[in-house]
Amino acid sequence: MATENQYTLQNPLTQYPQPEFPKQPQTAPGTVHELQPKADHGETSYKGFGRLAGRKALITGADSGIGRAAAIAFAREGADIALNYLPSEEADAREVVALIEAAGRKAVAIPGDITSEAFCQALVKQAAEALGGLDIVTNVAGKQTAQKDIADLTTEQFELTFRTNVTALFWICKAALPLLPPGATIINTASIQAYQPSETLLDYAPTKSAIVAFTKALSKQVIGKGIRVNAVAPGPFWTPLQPSGGQPQDKIPAFGSETPYGRPGQPAECAPIYVLLASQESSYITGEVFGVTGGNTLP
Repeated sequence: MATENQYTLQNPLTQYPQPEFPKQPQTAPGTVHELQPKADHGETSYKGFGRLAGRKALITGADSGIGRAAAIAFAREGADIALNYLPSEEADAREVVALIEAAGRKAVAIPGDITSEAFCQALVKQAAEALGGLDIVTNVAGKQTAQKDIADLTTEQFELTFRTNVTALFWICKAALPLLPPGATIINTASIQAYQPSETLLDYAPTKSAIVAFTKALSKQVIGKGIRVNAVAPGPFWTPLQPSGGQPQDKIPAFGSETPYGRPGQPAECAPIYVLLASQESSYITGEVFGVTGGNTLP
């Protein structure tokens, strides 16, 4: 585990743990505390410089993984944050709340299930009211459950994956847009799976392709209002999503080894892209997808 911060010169190949990892089945949605090795979300490594001072952000999936890393980074860059997560993830979310408050920022915890349209609408409304506005919407929450054969992929799983990953994103963006001022940003989370789908992710990969298309289409629709929409497309990242069903257990020991880096990414390595897209530094960027893939390049 890297003990330096993200500005220390390091060899990226050896900056973080490399496979093999132990098999480590978790019950979905999983927890960061059972990951072996421990994941880095920037708890000690991310240092901010006020790039989001005074901003007001909503982040889904903020209890663990990439959402947790984005929340830590946004707070240390000066943003107040509304965090969404499932009620079963309360313990992990409370740690994120404490980290945000330690950075001197406001944290508003809003647990709930984004597969409900009514909850998505309430989530956006509550976030805006509690923060005194909203100008960053960061959609990270997602469902991923590997199935080796289409015969084992139920209609229920297929529809729930789309409802979680695509329909909820639509509901949240639709509810948020009337509240967003010029200069606001929406950041969606796609995946390398949109371009290089794995055979075990027959439902998940198409949701990420849909997010890419949704991001590009919405960006054209709302740029006239001064609102930007972009997406981040991570490769294999070391999060609870993987051992809690996102990958077959026999894939966990070598997870990430197929990249040119020979290892999975750590959530802290993804956070700076979210910060860039949330900040005014990216003012001339919209409708783009940014890969964070360990060298498995996007087209």
